[in-house]
Formats: sequence, C-alpha cells, structure tokens
Amino acid sequence: MKIALVSSPNQWFYEKALEFAKKLGADFFEAYEKVRGYEVVFILSYHKIIPPNLLSLNQHNLIIHASKLPQGKGWSPMFYQILEGKNNIVFTLFEADKGVDSGDIYLQKTLKLRGDELYEELRNKQAFFSLELCEDFLKLYPNLKSKKQSGVESFYPKRSPKDSELNIDKSLKEQFNLLRICSNEDFPAFFYHKGKKFVLKIYEEI
Repeated sequence: MKIALVSSPNQWFYEKALEFAKKLGADFFEAYEKVRGYEVVFILSYHKIIPPNLLSLNQHNLIIHASKLPQGKGWSPMFYQILEGKNNIVFTLFEADKGVDSGDIYLQKTLKLRGDELYEELRNKQAFFSLELCEDFLKLYPNLKSKKQSGVESFYPKRSPKDSELNIDKSLKEQFNLLRICSNEDFPAFFYHKGKKFVLKIYEEI
C-alpha cells in the first residue's frame, strides 16, 4: 500500500508526524501539492486549504479532528471542550472534501482525560491518540465503510494569545481548565492589574 503523510512545518505536531511516517515506511511531505498517486494520505496538523482538484489525485485523504463531528468543527476543538469541562473527547477520522470538516466519517474513538493534564501532556495525548487512530484505519482497511455526517453542526472560532487572559475576579479553581490549555512558551496565561500585564506560567510539581 502506498502511504503518505502531510504536516505543516513549525507546528507542534510536525516531529511526531515525521517519526510516524518513518515507522510506517510512508513518504512525508510538507506541502500537499507534491502528493500524487497515493492510496492513503494522512493529513495531520496541516494548515492550508486543499482544493478538490488536488484531493482527487489521491485515493483517500484522511484528516483527524478532535470532536464528535459534525459538532465542534473549526479550530482547537479539544481545547474548547476542555474549557467546557469535558474529559471525554471524541476524535473523528474522516475523508477530506471541499467543505470545512464535512467529509464522510470512517472512525470515531474517545480519548479519556483525567481532568488535570497541562498543555504538554494534553498535546502528547492528542498526538498519540491521533496516530493510534491512523493505525486503526490501516488495520481495518479496506474493509471499512464510511458514513455521512448527520446531526446538528457547530463551529469553534480560531484561538489567539489573547484568549489566555485570566479574570482576576474569578478563582483559580474556576479558571483551571483555561490554565491547562495555555502554553507556557507560545501563549502563556496572563492578567492585567493596576494597568500592568502579568504573565503566569504553570507547571506540575514532580
């Protein structure tokens, strides 16, 4: 089986995707435009829109989204669900098409969180679970049937560093889930007090 992986450079998932490609003996690409004639293409943490005419050059173009599609389309679905207080996060493996997270579904599987993981551990669990779902697909392929998405869809907007702002009038307990999804390096938690900005970094004591 001819397999390829595509992942955007300078992203948190890039190195893990590269290692996974080596494990599978798959070809690895940073740009989908170069991917042609593959039976299975895993598109993992790739941040460019792929036009349908390019998708048609490969048999299966597979994306993993950390929500129970069609709910939670859009950006950072796992982090939004953590903010909502959820510990059971459904991951969906589906076929890419011209719509936004709208393709036919092959697999759905639930990641169970403890509820106290911080950013790095959350990312590691997200990566491991995503790659496990890719392996599940390969084990079941080609005896795997897809299904159309059904139900009410919802969308999450793109997050930015300003979304890491804490409310000093709320307790840490109330905002712990926000602290969990803040990256100490890239988008740390912060708050304003008396006209000054204060940055707050969080670590688990080992």
